[in-house]
Amino acid sequence: MTINFYPVADKSEFSGTDQLHVNINDEEILLCREGDDFYAVSYYCSHATLALEGGYIYKSRIICPYHGAEFCLRSGEALTPPAFEEIKSYPLLVEGTSISVGLDKN
Repeated sequence: MTINFYPVADKSEFSGTDQLHVNINDEEILLCREGDDFYAVSYYCSHATLALEGGYIYKSRIICPYHGAEFCLRSGEALTPPAFEEIKSYPLLVEGTSISVGLDKN
């Protein structure tokens, strides 16, 4: 599998926020920051297809702001109901202050 990395953000864009919505080739992605760690996951919850943006982030997890489902930011695994399906997680490349998201090359 070949992965293409797309530069999508600079670390400075996380000043005052821990989440950033980006779109790469019509794929909506939520960038998340927890301390010095960055993650990229599907923008939408697998339970009701509502945006995860605005969800609470803690211990490498995000809580859906609508129904409380928790997802692992590292793997996308659904950790609590009402979600039972994982969300997609994406590889990241952080070089200096530049953040790039990896997508499978088609």
